[in-house]
Amino acid sequence: MNILLLGSGGRESAFAWKLSQSPKCEQLFIAPGNAGTGQYGTNVNIKVTDFESIKRFVLNNGIHLVLVGPEEPLVKGIHDFFLADEQLKSIPVIGPQREAAQLEGSKDFSKQFMVRHDIPAAASRTFTRETLQEGFEYLATTGLPVVLKADGLAGGKGVLICMSLQEAQQEFLEMLTEAKFGEASSKVVVEQFLQGIELSVFVMTDGTHYKILPEAKDYKRIGEGDTGLNTGGMGSVSPVPFADAEFMKKVEERVIIPTVEGLKKENIPYKGFIFIGLMNCDGEPYVIEYNCRMGDPETESVMPRITSDFVDLLSGVAEGNLDKRELTISPQVAATVVMVAGGYPGEYLKDKTITGIENVRGSQVFHAGTYHEGELVKTSGGRVLAVTSLQDDLFTALQQATADASRIYYDGMYFRKDIGFDLL
Repeated sequence: MNILLLGSGGRESAFAWKLSQSPKCEQLFIAPGNAGTGQYGTNVNIKVTDFESIKRFVLNNGIHLVLVGPEEPLVKGIHDFFLADEQLKSIPVIGPQREAAQLEGSKDFSKQFMVRHDIPAAASRTFTRETLQEGFEYLATTGLPVVLKADGLAGGKGVLICMSLQEAQQEFLEMLTEAKFGEASSKVVVEQFLQGIELSVFVMTDGTHYKILPEAKDYKRIGEGDTGLNTGGMGSVSPVPFADAEFMKKVEERVIIPTVEGLKKENIPYKGFIFIGLMNCDGEPYVIEYNCRMGDPETESVMPRITSDFVDLLSGVAEGNLDKRELTISPQVAATVVMVAGGYPGEYLKDKTITGIENVRGSQVFHAGTYHEGELVKTSGGRVLAVTSLQDDLFTALQQATADASRIYYDGMYFRKDIGFDLL
């Protein structure tokens, strides 16, 4: 079949790599893609939110299936756009419709959904500019630290952990009255801080049946020892040692089943991935957030561990018979080290020439923020490359990925050398 993959990051590189291995994938197109995705298919210069151009491309190129990587086109309703169009409605889109994508697009929507379906999560309340005073009163009664979340999409930056009441009040005021995160913070969710260790659980669903993909743990802070500013993710590992069979059984029974069943009960169709951000609090799972797509850089650790045909699984989602498809997972360990641009996550260097990718020996290099200038590969994003190694144990995987990242060079290059050390 001919597949169109939407997106341009490390997640999409890992998808493209996996899709291209399937005998069922005849032609793969990536829109817009990056300097690395071109080795697995054909890059197409179309923005992920340019639905009319996507329509023309799909019809002109006999596309049989569309896989959506990032959240923005989902929240903006690309799936609904296909369903509403006579020429497109028979072409399956892997990724939820706009209403279901609100699980990620609105923190308030997802919180209310968790309450309705008795899914364990941190206690919270939502406030707007009109209920500012009530918000201040509520803040005074919550324990510290306290979490403030912009309701809408804020490019991964709309979550603040405040250590003092004064800081919480100041940030709360700025979010609601000064649009600190733009339209995204027109509503603010004030949430109890959960103490524990985080992980990401990924579920693939056709709306009725589901498969649990390999779980992963990602590392958000720029500095070693989990210090410094938050980023989009500096690395990830899969599997997660503390997510044993007993813990994952609780996750399935208390979180995954109620989520899939809840969507069904509310007549919200869902075909795609549910990314559940979890906190393990003394062996008990609590949901921090839902996302309506796969994570990045977690996908770069998850995809190498899936040994079955990924296109076959996507067909199961599209056709509503996912239960009849096989998911096999490697017992090996994947470790991903993300290489970033100098200055990231602040203002960062761009257009630097990358050398040494061909020197990598025991890892897969997934491109994120890269582009071609003639024969040269150059940097374009904050997160530039993700180097993933699949090995028999975590220590070897981490050692190999780190060694291979060191073989690559560009001006201002930086990566963390301690990814996964907390789990050894």
